[in-house]
Amino acid sequence: MVCNNYKNKKQHSQMKFKLGAALLGAAVAVGCLTLFANAKKPINTILDTTATPVLKTGYTTNGPSAQPVDFEKAASIAVPAVVHIKTLTKFKQTAGQAAPGQGAPDQDPFGGMPGGNDFFRHFFGDGNGREFQQPDQRASGSGVIISQDGYIVTNNHVVNGATEITVTLNNRKNYTAKVIGTDPNTDLALIKIDGHDLPVMTIGNSDEVKLGQWVMAIGYPLNLDVTVTQGIVSAKSRNIGINTQAAAPVEAFIQTDAAVNPGSSGGALVNTNGELIAINSAIASPTGSFAGYAYSIPSNLMKKVIGDIMKYGKVERGYLGVSMAPEGLDDAKKKELGINNDVDGVFVIDVDPKGAAGEAGLKKGDVITKVNGEKVDEDAQLAEIIARQKPGDEVKITFERNGSEQTVSATLKDKLGSFASTNAAAIESLGADFTDLGKDDAAKLGISGGVVVSNIHDGGVLSSQTNMRPGFIITRVGDQPVRTVEEFKDALSKQGSNFQIQGMYPESKEVYYYGINDFSK
Repeated sequence: MVCNNYKNKKQHSQMKFKLGAALLGAAVAVGCLTLFANAKKPINTILDTTATPVLKTGYTTNGPSAQPVDFEKAASIAVPAVVHIKTLTKFKQTAGQAAPGQGAPDQDPFGGMPGGNDFFRHFFGDGNGREFQQPDQRASGSGVIISQDGYIVTNNHVVNGATEITVTLNNRKNYTAKVIGTDPNTDLALIKIDGHDLPVMTIGNSDEVKLGQWVMAIGYPLNLDVTVTQGIVSAKSRNIGINTQAAAPVEAFIQTDAAVNPGSSGGALVNTNGELIAINSAIASPTGSFAGYAYSIPSNLMKKVIGDIMKYGKVERGYLGVSMAPEGLDDAKKKELGINNDVDGVFVIDVDPKGAAGEAGLKKGDVITKVNGEKVDEDAQLAEIIARQKPGDEVKITFERNGSEQTVSATLKDKLGSFASTNAAAIESLGADFTDLGKDDAAKLGISGGVVVSNIHDGGVLSSQTNMRPGFIITRVGDQPVRTVEEFKDALSKQGSNFQIQGMYPESKEVYYYGINDFSK
């Protein structure tokens, strides 16, 4: 979940969505995170439910008749597979070095100007673009064991930037973990410990979750021992606009009133059969502690994301290529956009002509009502369904146009394939020259590669927003490591308007971070 308390942070009367692990230290700092994109092929794969040791997959409808009042059985089944994650982020700031997670102004997820929406204050920013030094940070979160040999699912924000990760099992045994892969777009991460015959949680079918269904949240809130709370599912497919730092965020949360608090991030939301139906990720709170609503990532979306990380080292996500009208529009805005209130579905306000939907014949003004025969009536629901597909998958899109229903087949694309031309513009807007770091130089610095920055031009993004000096070696953009100019271009194309460039100067092995704000490609 995202739960977090800022020590000595000004409290606001407005409701806020908190994103972050439970802080144990006095400050927040995000350090260098190694992404093991090409980890050894695991014996157990999340997508192969027939593999000997791994994930059990339970697809049991948890209807009213299956909901006991007593949660004892579900707790006894699920609790052993939920772990306590503690992280340490070491940080030493030097002259000209921006603190990780700082330097970016507040962002309005609904398109407002930076700093214009305190309601959705980004949790790791100081609000005014100021840079300041921070000490080492210790934080706490939760995770769920999904394979007997030690693969664990948690939130990206729990482990992002951590230099040390310790996992404590329910039996008090401690392990050192490494990051296998992350997906900021869904706020999910996969980590690994060296274990065997570990307790594994059965994964349920989040598509079968119903409103009013009893659920139980399991985690390690407030640095306490394992804690279980109960509640009901109060909403599905919630988009709360919290993941604003991701390039292509996917939010379709299951909302529940089961109490969760700082430190519950990455923990389990289970049904009364003890099956995992979601990963706890966020809370809505005016204080930083639970105030009635919690948000969790559906298990079916989690399976797709984690399965891709296991298989490919990254997430293979298909894109439909449409812009959708958000929920909650008033009648005046609907009239302005031409939305017909009599049609239940997702209104298309724009179509990429080179995208999957455009090539399949969809147009602005169409109302998508079904995907592969499944009824859709919310933009977050449609986004989740598409996010569970991969490039090349064919989907059946049913839509209404001028009172007539039509169904077409659309072959999903890799979004980058349609927007590759933006890479050159992105590089040019930075205002510098970039070359590959030579292999010999990389070996001397103890790194696998990087991009050397030279000829930083006045008026470019780098000169106007950073104090970067020529000779800087870029090793990471956002959460993506870069070793060549081509990888640098690819990483840039995946960033949103705000991101960080990480790297080093050849005369020093200190890690430097430069924040880029309001970046347009």
